[in-house]
Amino acid sequence: MSDVIEKVSIIISKGSLEGIYPGLIMANGARMEGIEANVFFTFFGLDAINKAKHEHVKVATVGNPGLHLATWAGGVPGMSALVTHQLAREMEKLDIPPIPEFVEMIADSGAGLYACKASVDLFKLSPEDFIPQAQEIITVGEFYGKAAGGQIIFT
Repeated sequence: MSDVIEKVSIIISKGSLEGIYPGLIMANGARMEGIEANVFFTFFGLDAINKAKHEHVKVATVGNPGLHLATWAGGVPGMSALVTHQLAREMEKLDIPPIPEFVEMIADSGAGLYACKASVDLFKLSPEDFIPQAQEIITVGEFYGKAAGGQIIFT
């Protein structure tokens, strides 16, 4: 007999479209299955909940092996915007919302959204820099406390 997952805590550390969406999809899927979910945004993953940046997240095209582009091609001006636009169109066809809407939906479903204190301090941010759905700025130790008894997923 297999154990049932009752709680997940997801760490989002990358600030690119392909770095943020997997964690959001995992959190949303957990909540849809009735699983408690916490999302911890650290380093550039903070862009997903940063008021000034969450609407402007792009695909990282330079050195991204999943795109199957030569590194030099990924660095061509406008390439990131083009790939981001194409991916956004495909995601819209699949009913996957843009990051700001997706984060709000996940928060409304009861998931906890937390900013990493060390990263907030590193980037000289403050609570006012974050969207209202970001519940708290917490330390790694506090995150572990919220994660206790559950699975931790690092995306």
